[in-house]
Amino acid sequence: MVLLFCMDLLVDAVLPWTKIRNKPCCCGVVDHNHNRRQHQCIQTQAMLAEETTTPRHFRIMASSSSSSSTAHRNTIPVIFTFVSFLLSPDGDVIDCVLSHLQPAFDHPQLKGQKPLDPPERPKGHDSEDAATESLFQLWTNSSVSCPEGTVPIRRTTENDVLRASSIRRFGRKIRRGVRRDTMSSDHEHAVAFVNGDQYYGAKASINVWTPRVTDQYEFSLSQVWVISGSFGNDLNTIEAGWQVSPELYGDGYPRFFTYWTTDAYQATGCYNLLCSGFVQTNNRIAIGAAISPRSSYKSRQFDIGIMIWKDPKHGHWWLEFGPGLLIGYWPSFLFSHLRGAASMIQFGGEIVNTRSTGYHTSTQMGSGHFADEGFGKASYFRNLQVVDWDNSLLPLSNLHLLADHPSCYNIKAGTNSVWGNYIYYGGPGRNGRCA
Repeated sequence: MVLLFCMDLLVDAVLPWTKIRNKPCCCGVVDHNHNRRQHQCIQTQAMLAEETTTPRHFRIMASSSSSSSTAHRNTIPVIFTFVSFLLSPDGDVIDCVLSHLQPAFDHPQLKGQKPLDPPERPKGHDSEDAATESLFQLWTNSSVSCPEGTVPIRRTTENDVLRASSIRRFGRKIRRGVRRDTMSSDHEHAVAFVNGDQYYGAKASINVWTPRVTDQYEFSLSQVWVISGSFGNDLNTIEAGWQVSPELYGDGYPRFFTYWTTDAYQATGCYNLLCSGFVQTNNRIAIGAAISPRSSYKSRQFDIGIMIWKDPKHGHWWLEFGPGLLIGYWPSFLFSHLRGAASMIQFGGEIVNTRSTGYHTSTQMGSGHFADEGFGKASYFRNLQVVDWDNSLLPLSNLHLLADHPSCYNIKAGTNSVWGNYIYYGGPGRNGRCA
């Protein structure tokens, strides 16, 4: 596979939408060994003045010599049009993309369509569910958002692509990211799960930390999994939460993320909006952008609400973030088993252990502290719920716990009248009992 990248415009001032000037457009070809086989810089004409809303184009496109259907599945980001963009304090460029021209609508089954109206939320859902503290994203700390009719998309840069260990890996989990047993692998988990029924969604609040990730090709995440199918090649998952991934983002910030696959992470699905599929409807939240503020050890705790549920009318899977912010939806046609109900829901943490130094990684899960330390020290999920066939939120029953390597990362569960079902989880990785 060969990747063509071309980036047109850069922000020339901290203030959003102002003093944007033209820069050279750098185009090139990168092969699967990261060799830049061809490179040229094309000087473009001066286009923008202050406060312009003229649509501009940004392109990062993969090509493949395989069949057209496979080539579409392997297309990672796509061409889209933005009307303005903002520079985030962490260095991200957030493009405000016309809603009907976002990457999702590159999919053949979505071409020419527009985002759907919001669905009915599950019964028993309280969008004012008060977190310990509210969380936002760094790029919106100055109370800005993209204009109505657009969605914010974190710009993919040349460096983002070049950091990937291969073009095939860019924007994807290549290995299995869901656990059904305690067999050793490079992905390690501490999760709570329910199965044995039909599930139409899940909800939880997760406190956000900044775990240390010690290798560029490792990550640490905390998320909700909605799962169906076997754990073979037909596995369907929808995932959302927060993650620290130096390979994907180039830094150590915790970031709001999504993921989906319909074939066990082989050829379908991706993180965030790096392929066509997820349809974003929100102009205030950028998927893949850094979350701020974060929890601190023995200090203030900040958490995010995540709810995923199946719209009873159209069958699509919708995502809500924080206090009632609808983010968008995964169309049901993306999936096979998840066109119906989910067969398992998981809550918890996952890390990658590459053993790049010859022993277990010191990458932290959650806060980097074990579950036994409790509130203010360990990471938590609270108010764990599932959505039933009647689109009602219910507390969990028959909750199971799984820690692949409890001496490295562990988990414990409880219930009370304030937090409902909850879990503490996490750990430091390498220590005297984790080698």
